[in-house]
Amino acid sequence: MITILGPTASGKTSLAVEVAKRVNGEIISADSRQVYRRMDIGTGKDLCEYGDVPYHLIDILEPGTKYNLFQYQQDFYDVYQDVLKRGKYPILCGGTGLYIEAVLKGYHLSPVPQNPVLRAQLEGKFLDELTQMLVMLKAENHSNMHNTTDVDSCQRAIRAIEIETYNKEHPLPKRELPPVDSVIIGVSIDRDLRREKITHRLKARLEEGMVDEVKALLDSGIPKEDLLYYGLEYKFVTEYVTGDCSYQEMFKRLEIAIHQFAKRQMTWFRGMERRGFHIHWIDATLPMAEKVEQVIHQIE
Repeated sequence: MITILGPTASGKTSLAVEVAKRVNGEIISADSRQVYRRMDIGTGKDLCEYGDVPYHLIDILEPGTKYNLFQYQQDFYDVYQDVLKRGKYPILCGGTGLYIEAVLKGYHLSPVPQNPVLRAQLEGKFLDELTQMLVMLKAENHSNMHNTTDVDSCQRAIRAIEIETYNKEHPLPKRELPPVDSVIIGVSIDRDLRREKITHRLKARLEEGMVDEVKALLDSGIPKEDLLYYGLEYKFVTEYVTGDCSYQEMFKRLEIAIHQFAKRQMTWFRGMERRGFHIHWIDATLPMAEKVEQVIHQIE
């Protein structure tokens, strides 16, 4: 398998598509929000880029449906096996580092239901307090399933605590999926250029109708709280649509949040290298043909 990863706005999807054309490949998405239908502009699906290249794990769920790492790992493995069975080359592509690392390493995970009582108890606590609780639970469980760099919001911290609490109270045999051998390609983009592209892309997405997309989701009955939970574009545009902030405030806060998100993505990928993954970095500014040749060289 080929894995193509990189921060938002690095051009990883277009590279994956061109590589797929060369190797008779199919793309498996590693994006935690592109699984949802009708959430197109805000998640940057850019489905027109794929052309005739088949893609998977995009548009598989209705908005508002809860989706987690356990489900993604199983969905990935089912698709991966199917792609191989049909004699095609699987290409994993995305920016959700936890999803990528889970399938490459073969994390041993257990399904954990939501605990509304626990969630009510944790509601209103600050992130630092939640993080400390998680650290203590992980120590008790001798667990390394969650990496602290992913616990970057209260919602994620609460879910991690929920999982650790459940595993402490209900020890379960863990499902085992094997690790996947993959050449890993990272698309490297200069910080200033990345910031410039993020701002340009945000303006373009707003012009393409991202506000109308959020309005349509709300009008279809998707609760405001669900859209806020998805974060980034959906959080800030929802706040604007529901009158909680002005357009200018929404744009500035969203722009900052996406810059911070891209920085966290790079922090995760650097952490993967420290944890033993070898990532072949390719300069995002190179001509597409040259980038494709570098990927082909690595897999040969």
